[in-house]
Amino acid sequence: MNKDQIKGTMKEAEGKVQKKAGEVTDDLGEQAKGLGKEAVGKLQKNLGDAKEDAKEDAKEAAKDADREDRDRH
Repeated sequence: MNKDQIKGTMKEAEGKVQKKAGEVTDDLGEQAKGLGKEAVGKLQKNLGDAKEDAKEDAKEAAKDADREDRDRH
């Protein structure tokens, strides 16, 4: 797990709470801010997920290249 995944998850949760608070108080502005924060959090989490996937893909590619190199020699 990386920083973006953690921060994104936290931001998404904060947005959900803010949105819910806006619903309870019937404050459309707070609801909108909460929705925005939630969306930003989801994007940041997805960015973190993509980074982790890329890191794993790079590790696998390096392992495959090492295997091919050993097989040739």
